[in-house]
Amino acid sequence: MRLLVCLAENAGQVLSVEQLLDEVWKDVVVTPNSVYHAVAELRRVLGDDPKEPSYIANVLRRGYRLVAPVSSWVDAPAVPEADSPATTSTETTAPPATAATGSAFLRSGIALIVALALLLAYLAADRFWLSKPVTAEHPATAATRAVADQSIAVLPFIDMSEKKDQEYFADGMAEEIIGLLSKVPDLHVPARTSSFYFKGKQTTIAEIAKALGVAHVLEGSVRKSGNTVRITAQLVRVDNGYQVWSETFDRQLDDIFKIQDEIAGDVVKSLKASLLEGEAPRTTPTTNTEAYTFYLQALSLSKRGNSADSLTAIEYLRQATRMDPQFALAWALSAQLHTDETVDWTQLFKSDYAAVRSDHDAAVANWPKIYAQSCTAGHQAGDKALTLAPKLAEAHMAMALVLLWCDWNWAAADAELRKARELDPGNAQSTQAAADLAITLGLLDDAKQLARRAILQDPLGTAGVELARAAHRTGALDEAQAAYRKVIELYPTFSGAHYNFATVLLARGEREAALAEFEREAAQPFRQVGLPLALDALGRRADADRELGKAEYWANGMAYQITYIYAARKDVDRAFDWLERAYRQHDTGLVWMKGDPLLKNLVPDPRYKAMLQKMKLPE
Repeated sequence: MRLLVCLAENAGQVLSVEQLLDEVWKDVVVTPNSVYHAVAELRRVLGDDPKEPSYIANVLRRGYRLVAPVSSWVDAPAVPEADSPATTSTETTAPPATAATGSAFLRSGIALIVALALLLAYLAADRFWLSKPVTAEHPATAATRAVADQSIAVLPFIDMSEKKDQEYFADGMAEEIIGLLSKVPDLHVPARTSSFYFKGKQTTIAEIAKALGVAHVLEGSVRKSGNTVRITAQLVRVDNGYQVWSETFDRQLDDIFKIQDEIAGDVVKSLKASLLEGEAPRTTPTTNTEAYTFYLQALSLSKRGNSADSLTAIEYLRQATRMDPQFALAWALSAQLHTDETVDWTQLFKSDYAAVRSDHDAAVANWPKIYAQSCTAGHQAGDKALTLAPKLAEAHMAMALVLLWCDWNWAAADAELRKARELDPGNAQSTQAAADLAITLGLLDDAKQLARRAILQDPLGTAGVELARAAHRTGALDEAQAAYRKVIELYPTFSGAHYNFATVLLARGEREAALAEFEREAAQPFRQVGLPLALDALGRRADADRELGKAEYWANGMAYQITYIYAARKDVDRAFDWLERAYRQHDTGLVWMKGDPLLKNLVPDPRYKAMLQKMKLPE
């Protein structure tokens, strides 16, 4: 009742959970669960639909708002009858009420009226539900019947710490729970990329669930103070907005892994999912709380997708492994980040190189050395992770990436990916990497199948790139175009997305559109090597030559893509010169060489087959 009155007094305004706790539960030590329970009960009594609320709207990540019209109750003045004793002059007249008294009466009146209304609404709702056939189905349930009940999305936990400086810890908590739940057989858990896509966006729970194809959502909050942490989590069924389960955990940070296991275990029980018989319990990643904190900070930075943050993350992981040399999960993440640096080096050069020419000259000139150092560090970290935890899926995944991108050891990479997927079948990243390897080996049907599976596991991730690349190679240009469009819609600045989409447009003969896409590319090296392709296709040779001169500035990192330009011009000798240069520099673009449609003019030449042999790729 106090919650409803508080919402009514602030009708139309969004009240955060913190505000409601301060107003309704003043001087009482409670958790956000009290708000969640009270809102759920009010909705139940009022018969309110969370998806289309008539009373209480949930404003995602902000709080709640009363949307029903509200007005003060005012009694009509009593009009005494002419012969009423009340009109006699001998009756003592009561003194007028003070403003404070009137306000108190008004609050009491509102509370009494609302209480009666709630009681009547409850009785009416109770009779309504009792009178319905037991087979009746909620419209929302009917609409989402195709969504499996055994499905859940774990949203980023909210940092409710006083200084708001524990976002990395809250994100890490959610990610760890995603990892634990994804290992439960027959439980569909979208990957972190998809669950975190809505972070900071004004999106309803229902919209998130629809986009991710899940029946349940787990959300929560973290409040950290010193070595003490309070974690609140609630599991919500989306079609009716009801709370399936909620709990608050007050623990010392030393118990953090136990909390994660408890939350995941309670969620599994609530969903009535069963673990595989005899499955080994999870081992604690580290006993060093400070090392785990560094790991969580690195994990948070690693998801931002830029090189500067990745380099900082690597430094945090050095701290973590220095504090606990047995921390296998930290070693695995370090191996992956070092490999990422070798693959997406263009992140280092997104700014205008003309403005900082000297820095870029040094960086480009040193790239082969940086690449070699990154691969060496990745190998060492991956080996360490596997030695410490041979059954850790993340360790096998990290080593597979090193073997794929650094060593070009296709068989060994395949073996590691198979082991990673065996240990953690729900991991979208290993499925996506398997799609990459299938494209490399020319197994395009397998690549499409794997890419589609990765999209199911991570519907808002980037596996559409693999699907588009495989589709382009099979001539399914409509499918390739649609997949690239989706990736760009989700991630407009994703490195290489506009560039790759533009190559599909060129294959369709849409030259002007291709030029526009190359110009939209966020990563300058890709943008620069793409422009000559489009300008040549448009017959603007002088402009193309000028842009090609600029493109060759990126020779140390984009030699493979520069090969495309000469191949399109049918300047075969110069094209093979650049292909050889790419090989000498260990250009990661060569991973895509087999079946690459942009190299079709080179295929008849014996040197193409010879290069496949050097790459140990099937002919």
